[in-house]
Amino acid sequence: MPALSLRKRKETPRKAKQQDVELNVLEIDDDHKPGFDREVTARLLSYLKPQRRELAIALVMMLLSVIANVASPPLIGWAIDEGIRTRDMSVLIFGVCALIAMQLIGFLGFRIQLRTMAIVGQTIIRRLRDQLFDHVQYLSISFFAEYEVGRLIARIISDVNVVREAVTFAAVGTIREVLMLFGILISMMLINIPLTAVAFTVMVVLLVIANVWRIHARAAYLRVSDANAKVYAELSEAFNGVRVTQAFARQAYNYERFSGQINMATRQATVRAALIAGIFYPTVELVGGVATGTLIFVGGVLALEERITVGVLLAFILYIQQFFFPIRLLAQRYNLLQSVIASAFRIFKLMDFPAEIRDDINADELPAITGHIRFENVSFRYSREGEMVLKNVNLDVAPGSRVAFVGHTGAGKTTMIKLLMRFHDATSGRITVDGHDIRHVTQNSLRRQVSVVPQDTHLFSGSVMDNIRYGRLNASDEEVVAAAKAVDAHQFIVELTGGYLTDIMEGGSLLSTGQRQLLAFARALLADPRVLILDEATSNIDTQTERQIQMALERLLEGRTSFVIAHRLSTITSSDLIVVMDHGEIIEMGSHQELLELEGVYHQLFTLV
Repeated sequence: MPALSLRKRKETPRKAKQQDVELNVLEIDDDHKPGFDREVTARLLSYLKPQRRELAIALVMMLLSVIANVASPPLIGWAIDEGIRTRDMSVLIFGVCALIAMQLIGFLGFRIQLRTMAIVGQTIIRRLRDQLFDHVQYLSISFFAEYEVGRLIARIISDVNVVREAVTFAAVGTIREVLMLFGILISMMLINIPLTAVAFTVMVVLLVIANVWRIHARAAYLRVSDANAKVYAELSEAFNGVRVTQAFARQAYNYERFSGQINMATRQATVRAALIAGIFYPTVELVGGVATGTLIFVGGVLALEERITVGVLLAFILYIQQFFFPIRLLAQRYNLLQSVIASAFRIFKLMDFPAEIRDDINADELPAITGHIRFENVSFRYSREGEMVLKNVNLDVAPGSRVAFVGHTGAGKTTMIKLLMRFHDATSGRITVDGHDIRHVTQNSLRRQVSVVPQDTHLFSGSVMDNIRYGRLNASDEEVVAAAKAVDAHQFIVELTGGYLTDIMEGGSLLSTGQRQLLAFARALLADPRVLILDEATSNIDTQTERQIQMALERLLEGRTSFVIAHRLSTITSSDLIVVMDHGEIIEMGSHQELLELEGVYHQLFTLV
């Protein structure tokens, strides 16, 4: 069933029983087997329930349209026969006026049906996209490490658009075409059986042609869908990595890859789909022409024998012309419905993909903390079959302490931080904050009091003020400015073109690395966490810039429990506790001076600097 709405989720923290399951991200894009899927269809139809009133209007208008179209041929046939029989022009004029009135009714009914279903379709895709966006934000960090952003965009854009197209055009439209076919057949049988036999033979031929086309068209359209998804993924990757591309002068290579492989495959798939459609539609027109000719011949013979009237023959000709349109649409919509089920299958599978880290069903709000952190016999591995990344780690950090993690790449420093932020759960052991096991408190309440400044600062599209306020959305302008001043960011901000209202664009590409980092510090300070984590926050900054922000760091860390990961050991010499890690274990602990006197691993690392 549909997930919680965005508003409700904000008001009610997500709580769910933990399940011991092995997540497989790649299963989301498993191909759905062709055919009817009762569960997916029922779930998709549940999105129509809130639009019952609009659906009722669309169905009524659809019925008016069908009645108007089915009733028009016998009406014009009657007018011609009566006009000829009575030699009364007024009868013919009345018939023509009645025909025009019926066509207007059909036109208005069809227009209102399409407009109403377009509104329903847009409403449904808005709900689907809202729910998908909301759900994806809560998925675990490990999910994004395995699932390409471009494929996510394809799910939220392309697959949802397929559903919209089906709701707008196929949901009520399919019923309309079926009723049109039955209405035409019943009307023809009531008028004349021999001519109906001719029309029925044509219908059988068309159904055979449509079925053959459907089989080939479905495969072709699926290839187009897959090719478009690959284009999304490639574009996302290429544009996100444009700096690396330019740094290595790989524009030509990327162009050849995109143009020669991915975009060419999309072209080939689309052209093949167009060719298949190009065979079907002219074939239908050809069969329609042959059917009309046959009908005129048979009807003409019957008219000459005075077994039917000219008006009846004309009515059948009009019916036979109407006959091909719903058959052609039904063939198209069958493939569309197949695509819809496949797209909905992938949408719901993504929507149902569980977050690896979820609040316990009895999770409580974490009260205001002082910042006493303990790692108790903590071990961790990223997968069941993987090696232990942390091995029986024990660490007790007093409130207000400054702790630095050092060690070679892969030693487990960043993993310690990820576990403290609860991006992952410890495989064994536990982590407590002021005595509270972090697995038994809500993630929101934990992360409101434990913040991180990452190595790669991400700035969002918007103003400088908006980006700083991201740390606390209800902060006033004065509080934002005060936070910027506290970390020495105010001066460079006011020198920007628009000051605090300057649009810095996505990623903050127009700012220097140091400026982006200062904004990250201001954001963290405004959030006012009790525990602050700096994950190599100064590693990308030159030495001169680093000196400029040392005072900002001092103000930022003042009075907080802090964890610092740094490769430059000169920046952590004043830490209260330095933790040396190697292969997931703590091998040394102490102050800078204590570890130097120990003449162990830290001494070797420090003297190499």
